[in-house]
Amino acid sequence: MKSSSVLSIGELSDRTGLSVSAIRFYEEKGLVHPIRNAGGQRRFLRSDIRRLSFVLVAQEFGFSISEIADQLKQLPEGRAPTKADWTRISREFRAHLDARIEKMIRLRDKLDGCIGCGCLSMKSCALYNAGDAAARHGRGPRYLMGDTSDAV
Repeated sequence: MKSSSVLSIGELSDRTGLSVSAIRFYEEKGLVHPIRNAGGQRRFLRSDIRRLSFVLVAQEFGFSISEIADQLKQLPEGRAPTKADWTRISREFRAHLDARIEKMIRLRDKLDGCIGCGCLSMKSCALYNAGDAAARHGRGPRYLMGDTSDAV
């Protein structure tokens, strides 16, 4: 492999804006897979710039490292992903984003109804949880997460 086709970790850091320690973290999590030169130093493909950029964007949208890793596993190793490769994972990524957007819209709409309400009517309150009935749905703020109360 030509030396111009690979980057040192410092060069990758400069190109992505990530710290060297962040790149090592992402390597540990399996998001990038450097090769080692004869001296044992990490060398990254230029395509790793795009991979790490995808990681940064995905994290901004609230995706976990494991979710991002699942997406990146669909890309080829050892070569730059093609447009078709990115299109394939973008369809699934888009479906996840659409689901999150829908969930956020439902949350926003429920909160809009609560602002200034003062809970004057517990019978019509979308968040009222008499006797902790929401616990049957699981942990957390179940009604804000999309579960519905039988009482409403």
